Parts: sequence; C-alpha cells; structure tokens
Amino acid sequence: MSEGKQGGFKQLLKELTEVAGPPGHEGPVRELMGRWASTVADEVTSDRLGAMIARKGNTGPRIMLAGHLDEIGFMVTRITDEGFLKFRPLGGWWSQVVSAQRVEVMTRKGKVLGVVGSKPPHLLSLEQRKKAVPLDELFIDVGAAGKEEAEEMGILPGDVVVPYSPFTEMANPKHWLAKAMDNRMGCAVAVEVLRRLEDLDHPNTVYGVGTVMEEVGRRGAFTASAVVRPDIGFAIDVGIAGDTPGVNRDQAPCRLGEGPLLVLFDAGHVPHRGLVRMVQEVAEEKGIPLQHEWITRGATDASHIHLHGEGVPTVSVGVPSRYIHSHTSIIHQDDVDALIRLLVAVIRRLDTRKVEELLQG
Repeated sequence: MSEGKQGGFKQLLKELTEVAGPPGHEGPVRELMGRWASTVADEVTSDRLGAMIARKGNTGPRIMLAGHLDEIGFMVTRITDEGFLKFRPLGGWWSQVVSAQRVEVMTRKGKVLGVVGSKPPHLLSLEQRKKAVPLDELFIDVGAAGKEEAEEMGILPGDVVVPYSPFTEMANPKHWLAKAMDNRMGCAVAVEVLRRLEDLDHPNTVYGVGTVMEEVGRRGAFTASAVVRPDIGFAIDVGIAGDTPGVNRDQAPCRLGEGPLLVLFDAGHVPHRGLVRMVQEVAEEKGIPLQHEWITRGATDASHIHLHGEGVPTVSVGVPSRYIHSHTSIIHQDDVDALIRLLVAVIRRLDTRKVEELLQG
C-alpha cells in the first residue's frame, strides 16, 4: 500500500473503530462510513434497519461487499442506589476479558467514562478464584456517589456502552490495535475497494455495504440483501489469528502478516465452490498469499446473504485478528492491503459471462 493510500485508509479505519456502534445503535458509524463512501460512490442509500449501502456503477452483475457496522458492547439495565450500573451484553462476550476494563457510556449528555468492576479477589474463596466471574455479577463504576448523581450525568437505562480503546499504531507500525476491528475493518475495506475501482474498468455494479446487528444474529444481512439483490456476495470480516501461545493450528491456522483469509465453511454457510476456486486462482495469479479458515462455532453475514432470493453465490473473506470479542484487537497492515488488492482483482473478472458460468457450475 503506497504511503498516500495507506494514510487515507488508516485514517478511515481509525475513525471507524473509535466511533461507538453496538447492535441496534449503528447510526453514528453508518453516517461516518457514508461520508467516506459518498466521495467515491454514485449513490449512498440505506435499508429500513439502518445499513449503509453505497453503489458504484449501474450495469452488469450486482456485486455485494458487506462488512458489518456493529461492534460488541453492553446496555445499561439498571442504576443501583449506590450509583453503579448493571448491564447486559450486546453480542458475544467472555466475562473473563471484561472485568477491570475501561468503557464509555453513551448518554444523552455525551460520553461518560467508567470501569467494569467486580467483587475483589481478596474476598473470594479459593474455589471462586478458579472461575470466571459471571457477567451478571459485574457492574460499571462511573464515579457516581449515588443513583441521583449518575442520572445527573445523563445516564439512563437503555444507554449503550462500548470499550474505551483508541486506535493505536504499535511499535511495529504494521500492527494496528483498536476496539471494533470486528468489523469496522470490513467496512473500511468495502469503501477502499470502491475507491480503488475509480481508476479501473469493472464490468459490474458494486455495492459497498455496512450491515447492522451482525453480532446478534446477522439480522441486517437479510434486509441489506433485499435492497441490493446481489448476484454475487462477499462477506468481509475478521478471522481468528492462531499465532499466539497455546493455540493449536488445527483449530486456528491463520497468522498475522501471512495474507488475507478465505473461509472454507462455518456454522451458517458452506461457500459456493466455484467462487471459492475463483478467489484461490486469482490470488495465485496475483501472487497474493491466501490463508484458509474454518469456523465450527460462529458465522458471518454470508450465512444470510447466500439465502437471498433464489440463492447468491457467496464467500467470506477477511484478515486474521488477535483477541477478537475483547476490548482490543490487533490486525496487520499487509493482510488488509492484500485483501483489498484481491477483492479488486476478483471484481474486475466478474462480468456477466463469468457470473453465469458460476451460477451453472
């Protein structure tokens, strides 16, 4: 990625990851992604649940590139008399990574910084210390002296909470750390692919999409697909990096810096074999290293995109990420750049003849 392209993409990713947008509350992310997409798309629209849909072109097969706008977060359910916030998760959280982490409560008066608290380990029995603290025993401390003071801060039940984790370029500048890489990475890639296509011929209509509520059942993929009516679908998401201590490569084979990934199957989707082969062939021809992932528990938006209408040939692609579904994830710049180049190359080959060939295969 050239310095100019890298700088623009990195700024986009930084802005996207730092915005709050848990499931059902993606509006600020949609607006931001839409502003960036509007500079390179012919039209930016939405569905009735709040997706961001940017169209480029108006002839040929309809190609859908879908990242999801939402991130895992929390919702305030109750303010205790002492001023602590009880909450429920929005999306998949493992309680062991939640305690003692900073969070931001998004209130009608603005952001309120807090920290997730729990019963001190000094007061736990030896048996209790061996177990993760259940989420329903955790709470958020915003420094309020009581319920009334918390309410004066603007906090109400129903307010959403997200991790406080600014985008950070690490000591190795190709390692990028932030919250919400799952899946603002996919949203940023969709916009960047549209931008790269500005100076290139492509025989199709390309839709860069940010779906909603993926983390609570991939719900927004249904409605966004109804608007786009794709002929070919690509779900762009992060995968699990298996390059940290204690991880078996038969469970998680992908590594940071070794290229984008192609999902061979997951719990909700067996990808279209012809499209899988095409992605593999283009990667080989372009000299792009390609990793393969399989997911036995969990799925991407591809699980719903491929069921639209009479069926849509769809694959899931992405990049490995360390520590997903936590306050901080790490991705590698080279993997993202290679993924963008791969998608651009594949899209340029998806003309009417090729799509018909895939549909008949």
